[in-house]
Amino acid sequence: MESFWMRLGSAVTLIVMLTLATMVDPAEGALHKVGGRSGWIEHVNYTEWSSRERFSVGDWLYFVFNKQMYDVLEVNETSYESCNGQGSISNVTRGGRDVFELKEAKTYYFICSRGYCWGGMKVSIDVAVASPLPAASPSGAAPLSLVSSLLVIFLLIVTGLLSLEPPKCL
Repeated sequence: MESFWMRLGSAVTLIVMLTLATMVDPAEGALHKVGGRSGWIEHVNYTEWSSRERFSVGDWLYFVFNKQMYDVLEVNETSYESCNGQGSISNVTRGGRDVFELKEAKTYYFICSRGYCWGGMKVSIDVAVASPLPAASPSGAAPLSLVSSLLVIFLLIVTGLLSLEPPKCL
């Protein structure tokens, strides 16, 4: 009989852990490899690439490139249009596998300042505020997070009860 209670307790514990895992915030930032498979190299249409992506606050850009040949500078719009790296906002270049967090809703501008910008090695990134969670249904149904929370509380109570020793029969 004791093994039954242990198995049941283990099963309920697994259910609780799976439920908690589904409650992780899915709004964590996405990772966008700049240029897709090609990465940050010359002869890639970055305007086309960025138009196919959706960027939100908290997302990350991942620049993959040969740091001996290329660099990545964040610049303002004027410097972006004129391919001028002087007075850049920040130098993203570290080791050729570099990330940049999109911290606010605005347009970010990046260029390669080693002469390749004029050949198109630049990208502008339009960042939007992350989409809010869907509104509650008009039928008045409880929000999913409330239902999940109640389910977790219920399962924790059941787990606690199952961990008690069964009463002994006289």
